[in-house]
Amino acid sequence: MVRVKETTCPICGGNLKYYDSVKRIVRSKGRSTKWVYIRRLRCCGCNTLHRELPDYIFPYKQYEAEVIKGVLSGVITSDTLGYEDYPCEMTMFRWRNSQNLQSLL
Repeated sequence: MVRVKETTCPICGGNLKYYDSVKRIVRSKGRSTKWVYIRRLRCCGCNTLHRELPDYIFPYKQYEAEVIKGVLSGVITSDTLGYEDYPCEMTMFRWRNSQNLQSLL
């Protein structure tokens, strides 16, 4: 995963070139969902593929980064209006116990 406007490979430092794009679902407050296109870039040096993620999406997560950050900081709970049934309590529990998410903050 690379951030938008990144032009070098995080593995070998080679140049990244556009390869194709894929659709990805993004879930946000109020059960709203949208599909976004994520660009995939290929490294000219080591031929690995990297997805270019915008700031509002975390790697391997469907929910917006704002929702995940709210859960991790304790602002969003299962009792918060607008979030009562979205995401579920088990998902929030896993996020709070995830070391990978804690490192992204």
